[in-house]
Amino acid sequence: DNFIKLINEGWYNNSPFHRVINNFMIQGGQNQDGSVDPGYTIPAEFRANHIHKKGALAAARQGDHVNPKKASSGCQFYIVQGQVLTDAHIQMYQQRMGLTFTKEQIEAYTTVGGTPHLDGEYAAFGKVTSGLEVVDAIAKVRTGRNDRPMEDQKIASITVERNGAELAELKKLPDPYGR
Repeated sequence: DNFIKLINEGWYNNSPFHRVINNFMIQGGQNQDGSVDPGYTIPAEFRANHIHKKGALAAARQGDHVNPKKASSGCQFYIVQGQVLTDAHIQMYQQRMGLTFTKEQIEAYTTVGGTPHLDGEYAAFGKVTSGLEVVDAIAKVRTGRNDRPMEDQKIASITVERNGAELAELKKLPDPYGR
């Protein structure tokens, strides 16, 4: 509900993706004026059926050393790009994390890909329902210091759908250089 509230308030209009790591995720959340904090956090909300497969929409947060309760940022979010994993990768993650993935998780991570090491650590709360090619295009841009794109990758609009009616459609502003 917080994400929807911020969308409705125009928080994300023309805001950039300020952290981009190919084969991992793209992160946004500051408003167009550059504010990266609305002044509050959200208590950690982890759900077993909300996993970090490709296209997952999740809340960013500060690290465990300053945020042991894993509270989510009030506005920062990321979209998982990830990569397709092999069975060996799945086994490694399960051993490292002390978890047993469900059949559905294994199928998702070995077919569409994702970032399973974020499950239970960061709150996934939605998914991209169309436009994953935009996520892939943004993830491939050249980045500089702190994984910031060398040229701004801004959000033109976000549309939210609930229960199958228009969930989160992300549109990138047109590239002035025609790329």
